[in-house]
Amino acid sequence: MKAESTNIQDYIKRTDVIDYDNELILSKCHELENGTIDEIDLIKKIYEFVRDEISHSGDIGAQEVTYKASEVLGSGHGICCAKSHLLAALLRSFSIPTGFCYQNLCSDNDADRKVLHGLNAVYLKDFGIWIRLDARGNKEGVDAQFSTHEEKIAWPINKELGEEDNELIYTDPNSTVIEVMRRSKDRDELWTYWELCLKDLFDT
Repeated sequence: MKAESTNIQDYIKRTDVIDYDNELILSKCHELENGTIDEIDLIKKIYEFVRDEISHSGDIGAQEVTYKASEVLGSGHGICCAKSHLLAALLRSFSIPTGFCYQNLCSDNDADRKVLHGLNAVYLKDFGIWIRLDARGNKEGVDAQFSTHEEKIAWPINKELGEEDNELIYTDPNSTVIEVMRRSKDRDELWTYWELCLKDLFDT
């Protein structure tokens, strides 16, 4: 992985999508911080909250498309990219550098179709390294975990199937991803535009 920016401050900034000054997010941050013993413990607790307590929209059949961090928290669900926005907001509120990563994967429903998957990279100051964390939400066949020494994301890529990682750690969510999520009236419509995001992030 390679950081898009060498300025670590770019990975803790607030944006309209990563709106960590929202009251809902501030309240949740205060709740999650309680009882943690150090920054690594805090990162793990926040990650597991987003992974386990915020549902993946597809898993619960929710059609609403959320994309702002505060919307995802308020509704209690979001697709993978939306959940990555919330995880970034919660971590950045504590000045923990957090970026955005993307994968080009085969669809669970159609192996001949590629889909975009969004996750995060977090900088661990104690170790001086970036690690990827996948808050998509676990289910049968998916077992993403917090680990400082071994990556355990939802879907390690399968190169034989043409899957690939985008190696950059982005400072902001991809603009096409945000635009598609913003303009889609429901998750079915979003699905029809999702390939536009792949074209923007991968040579497809």
